[in-house]
Amino acid sequence: MCGRYGLCADTQAIAEAFNAELGEGADAFEARPSYNIAPQTFQPVIRLNEETGKRELIMMRWGLVPFWSKDAQIGYNTINAKAETVATSPAFREAWKRRRLLVPAEWFYEWQKLDARTKQPYAISLKDGFLFAFAGLWDKWTDKATGQPLVTFTIITTAPNELLEPIHNRMPVILAPEDYDRWMAPSEPSHLPVDLLRPYPAEEMKAWKVSAAVGNVRNNRPELIEALAD
Repeated sequence: MCGRYGLCADTQAIAEAFNAELGEGADAFEARPSYNIAPQTFQPVIRLNEETGKRELIMMRWGLVPFWSKDAQIGYNTINAKAETVATSPAFREAWKRRRLLVPAEWFYEWQKLDARTKQPYAISLKDGFLFAFAGLWDKWTDKATGQPLVTFTIITTAPNELLEPIHNRMPVILAPEDYDRWMAPSEPSHLPVDLLRPYPAEEMKAWKVSAAVGNVRNNRPELIEALAD
């Protein structure tokens, strides 16, 4: 799974990196580094504007709430969508067909199980250190009691590559820049981008051990991504 990630770039840098315009809520995004992004927080994502068809950077809450859900509590269990079942899962299948997006990140965390009581966290990024994008889905839910809309997202996961396999049995789907347009573009049911739901090349990534302090969501400081000495 992917339950934590990091993003230090500010709003303008993200928009420029993904050739996106600032959309709803993006101008209020606080341009400060986030070293320990956790579910149920609002984060910048990139989607296609439904009216203009252009890329826009907007804020959404992590943990997808399907439009048909009775309440928003389901979002605690939908931070990730499995690539193998995204097309059939009731929570994700409609979003998979027509509401695909990019989730900007600079690194993510996974925990390696050492024994029954101990897990070692790792930070994982691209070797070049550049911004990259997870493959994600989004949905819009309306609270019947208040009439207030809530826009949320999930990150799709897949089998691990050779780098991640010793650490964890899942990894987030990372998209190559040349695939961004095809990933987000509207498409016929017979031409959905299933082939993009694959492990990212291991030779283009790196992983390093980090402090167990990342396990506490209240911790959000640069030291979290410092490499531990073996």
